[in-house]
Amino acid sequence: MRKWILTASALALSVAVSQPSLADVTIDDIVKDAETTGDVVSNGMGPQGQRFSPLDKINTGNVSKMVPAWTMSLGGEKMRGQESQPLIKDGVMYITGSYSRAWAIDAKTGDELWQYDARLPEGILPCCDVINRGGALIGNKFIFGTLDAKLVALDAKTGKVVWKKKIDDYKKGYSYTAAPLIVPSEAHGPLLVTGVSGGEFGIIGRVEARKAETGDLVWSRPTIEGHMGMLNGKESTMTGKKNESWPGDLWKTGGAATWLGGTYDPETKQIFMGTGNPAPWNSAMRPGDNKWSCARIAINPENGEINWGFQTTPNDGWDYDGVNELVSFDLNGTKAAGTADRNGFFYVLNRENGKFIRGFPFVSKITWAKGLDKNGRPIFDPANRPSDPAKSKDGKKGSTVFAIPSFLGGKNWMPISYSKQTKLFYVPSNEWGMDLWNEPVTYKAGAAYLGAGFTIKPIFDDHIGALKAVDPATGKIVWTMKNKAPLWGGVLTTAGGLVITGTPEGYLKALDAKTGKVLWKFNTGSGIVGTPVTWEQDGEQMVSVLSGWGGAVPLWGGEVAKTVAHLNQGGMVWTFKIPK
Repeated sequence: MRKWILTASALALSVAVSQPSLADVTIDDIVKDAETTGDVVSNGMGPQGQRFSPLDKINTGNVSKMVPAWTMSLGGEKMRGQESQPLIKDGVMYITGSYSRAWAIDAKTGDELWQYDARLPEGILPCCDVINRGGALIGNKFIFGTLDAKLVALDAKTGKVVWKKKIDDYKKGYSYTAAPLIVPSEAHGPLLVTGVSGGEFGIIGRVEARKAETGDLVWSRPTIEGHMGMLNGKESTMTGKKNESWPGDLWKTGGAATWLGGTYDPETKQIFMGTGNPAPWNSAMRPGDNKWSCARIAINPENGEINWGFQTTPNDGWDYDGVNELVSFDLNGTKAAGTADRNGFFYVLNRENGKFIRGFPFVSKITWAKGLDKNGRPIFDPANRPSDPAKSKDGKKGSTVFAIPSFLGGKNWMPISYSKQTKLFYVPSNEWGMDLWNEPVTYKAGAAYLGAGFTIKPIFDDHIGALKAVDPATGKIVWTMKNKAPLWGGVLTTAGGLVITGTPEGYLKALDAKTGKVLWKFNTGSGIVGTPVTWEQDGEQMVSVLSGWGGAVPLWGGEVAKTVAHLNQGGMVWTFKIPK
């Protein structure tokens, strides 16, 4: 094999193999991704994020015959959490890996076509492992973000750097791990939409749109009230009204990081983005709703203006980030959207205006709230909010409460799926709680800004993870698949009546979408925290997933760590099919 260096700033290895013929990815390809079966050109298998495939060649009747078609190792010593979702176009698969790496792979053989390694500086401040959740395809480019808060556009054929842009200063706590979102714009052409990570460092969350061709910034929208937006290089409008729901100067370091990325609805022409926790965690310091933290917001892609917002946990005191994806679907003629929040409640909203339709628990024994009112606002239980440490005897520690769910959430980052066939959502959830208390804290740029302490604990003896089939029309949990270790990977559904997902124990599983019965499983050798995809190749249906244990769960101690301490790290791409 012949290899050569393509860039000075980062390593790109190109392997001399016969490369497939590549055609440019158009914005129309992306908008219609959910309808096409020969490729996967967007994170979410369609910008709406339903992760449903109309393919049915692999189905409940024959999935037991599925076997590996090929595997590829990500190599090296960088075997940390592999949370990427593969993209596939014209016989080439594109993935990202831990430590901000990217690959192009021959989707028929598993041969590496090129590899790109970002040269990360010392002193990066990632919150929750050195993961990367995938990239975006547009034109002839593959674009992804790096842990030092940069965006890199690579030539899809060669892996050479086309352009590179700085999102923000990693020394202040900013980072980037999400898969970028590509959306159409009448005024600007295809836009690359990104958020920011770093909510535990008192940064300011924001959503930004760049021209996909050049990376040039078009607009920026902060997600904390009082901050000014930007449009075409000039200040545009303020987000909300300064001090409307934030006291004093706390809005200047208010958090609300947009660290998971977003979805896009072509019907209403809106970007849906979730926002993270307010900073600091100590809610006694910031009375008020603290808008727009812990919320879902709808943004006009043409100018970055917020059309509407819905706050799931106002005045959050438990680190219940509201970043989880908002998935468009139709509910009895209503343009609806569903989201499984970190706070343990599932919300159904009208996606045209953000109005609350329905909300219900999808995990057990929620303690922080007694329920939701008619507008979807939580009915807080004052006894289960950590107290103000300033009012304690020593001024150093407030009262300890046991809150369910834990700060890692009823559902964390791992994507849900909506089946057009069953009309159900499939939610990878976790059943756990935490001892939580508040502590004094002051802001310092680049330092953790929490003001709280915690210990996570399981609430059941036999499981933490629970894959749940949820009916958005009734609030009913149709079935549950329990798992000993916490679930941390995404979900795929298909017209073959299947739900496909992975577990930390290493199994990729296919379940009957109607009953939850496990029809097939295969152990990949390391925990699965990535999201599976499916596509059609040479008349056959293929299924791919990344395997490699990591992410946030193994970074935290306590009783939960015992359930995952024996799991091995790894880094592999697995592709399956049914033999002819």
